[in-house]
Amino acid sequence: MPCFALDRIPSMGSMTSKDNIPAAEILEPPECWRLLAETSVGRLALIVDGHPDVFPVNYQVDNESLLFRTGSGTKQEALEADATLALEADSVSAEFGMAWSVVVKGKAQRETGGGQALDSVRRALFPWQGVGKDILIRIVPESVTGRRFTLTPPMRWTSPLNDATRAGVE
Repeated sequence: MPCFALDRIPSMGSMTSKDNIPAAEILEPPECWRLLAETSVGRLALIVDGHPDVFPVNYQVDNESLLFRTGSGTKQEALEADATLALEADSVSAEFGMAWSVVVKGKAQRETGGGQALDSVRRALFPWQGVGKDILIRIVPESVTGRRFTLTPPMRWTSPLNDATRAGVE
């Protein structure tokens, strides 16, 4: 039976030079909110039945909080069981050689209020499936963090497997 010797795999440190890796720019909260407002799709991370799960959602920024719609089901049940969540949104521009990622961590609260502004947000958040998403959820942030990256040209990408010794079938 082939054996895979972990001590023979080169480390990332030996394969890349720190001089070749651009540092990620840490974004301040106002910039994070500006970027979140530029896109409307994120990945919502929740605990479902004791395990992490991720759901795509379309959202809208509303006064340094996020709103999304959901219906009865897995997300709604998980939010009622534990309102702690994270939402990540990002964007990649190969044209400009930049990427960013913003993570909002906080609590979910069901939005039951009304008013013209909230009704406008409800209408703007048209569910992808068209119907059955009548529950409006507000993410009340506890932290907002973000990073912006300069993309490395693909010809300089390396992975630990590029130089790894591979055991053949014997």
